[in-house]
Amino acid sequence: MQKVASLPLPPADALDASAALTTCIGDAIEAAGGWIGFDRYMALALYAPRLGYYSGGAAKFGRDARDGSDFITAPELTPFFARTLARQFAPLIAMDLPRVLEFGAGTGRLAADLLLGLETEGALPETYQIVELSGELRVRQQETLAARAPHLAGRVQWLDELPAQFEGVIVGNEVLDAMPVRLFARLGGRWHERGVALADGKFTFEDRPLADNAIPDALRALPGDHDMVTETHAEAEGFTRAVGAMLTRGAAFFIDYGFPAAEYYHPQRAEGTLMCHYRHHAHPDPFLYPGLQDITAHVNFSGIAEAAVDAGLSVAGFASQARFLMNAGITELLMELDPTDARAFLPHANAVQKLLSEAEMGELFKVIVLTRGLDDALPLAGFARGDRVHAL
Repeated sequence: MQKVASLPLPPADALDASAALTTCIGDAIEAAGGWIGFDRYMALALYAPRLGYYSGGAAKFGRDARDGSDFITAPELTPFFARTLARQFAPLIAMDLPRVLEFGAGTGRLAADLLLGLETEGALPETYQIVELSGELRVRQQETLAARAPHLAGRVQWLDELPAQFEGVIVGNEVLDAMPVRLFARLGGRWHERGVALADGKFTFEDRPLADNAIPDALRALPGDHDMVTETHAEAEGFTRAVGAMLTRGAAFFIDYGFPAAEYYHPQRAEGTLMCHYRHHAHPDPFLYPGLQDITAHVNFSGIAEAAVDAGLSVAGFASQARFLMNAGITELLMELDPTDARAFLPHANAVQKLLSEAEMGELFKVIVLTRGLDDALPLAGFARGDRVHAL
């Protein structure tokens, strides 16, 4: 395993953990006959017990590489992200939906700030549940809630798995992109599955031709015969169906980076969307430091929408993050600060600008809301203008 130029070298204990995970993945490849699909590799790299990126002790979330983190999310940038969500969630909670369920709670910052925002809106949920498999992240979430919202921490419950049934409001920020994807390559007009093998003790990509009946439906009808690499999202779509089976009445909001299928599989995106994040550097090598870096792919929101409809849900809104946040009132919240107090105002203004800017997170990130059992007159201010459901 070689260090990529310009990326910092992990400390010795982290390298030891990565080496242990490398051995674990190597054993899985050998047990499978010398090749595993990339989705299997990604699942082990991110979620192998005690060693995977999300199941181990890596810092993950933070403001820059100096704190040992790899990336920053919208809730970590500014509390105005959660406060704006609270403005959207409050009228839904008032529709006799008194529970909130969060997936992918990270450090707990979104949970803490969302509860504080809902308290300001006069719409505190009876319970705030977090589905969290990582013991390390659960502890961080508890610490964050105790520090930022100690009087509300008692409303929070942690779950090890999806409840059988749920009625309320669901939120998942940057959850879908962290689910394992399958990789495919069209080479010389023929589709192959791109998996992982071992060569001289190192992980390497290896392509295997697909029979016509094994080509995923999402790829079968793609126009042209140019060479390309892309992904499919069976796990994220399966997760969406599971949410549909669980949600008896309510609304599920998912915020993530991605595109509708027409953009996702556009010929100009012929290299796919797979990306890794290490110490706030983005790079394309998923074999670097297994267990110490995030591996992600953009979300195909058309696939998510189709899976939701298959599960009996309605797609009630789909918009860019910028449009959703502006519709829901983020700029109004920001103006509650005194703009003449530069020391207090400018950091929040800069963070909000990053959330809204097309050059930053505003256009790449999207918000989709899936509902069941709610009437057509939904109070969904976030989608009042710029709704793109038609593009799905």
